[in-house]
Amino acid sequence: MTATTATSRLTEKFQATIPLPVRRALKLDKGDQVAFEIRGDVVILRRATPLDVEFARAVSGTLNEWASKADERAYADL
Repeated sequence: MTATTATSRLTEKFQATIPLPVRRALKLDKGDQVAFEIRGDVVILRRATPLDVEFARAVSGTLNEWASKADERAYADL
């Protein structure tokens, strides 16, 4: 397997374009969902499976504990 390196720049809204070689490797198209897997200081980007999407929807309602205005101010500069 050959390694490919690609970079992208974050916008003010912390958005990034997924480079063409990555989109091709993952067979991504407009509207597809991706999953981010964090392993220490490494993040793995992969095509999201239906299970990933279902899991994210299931837990999203339980994450409000950290959604206060005070939390938003505390983490605004991160």
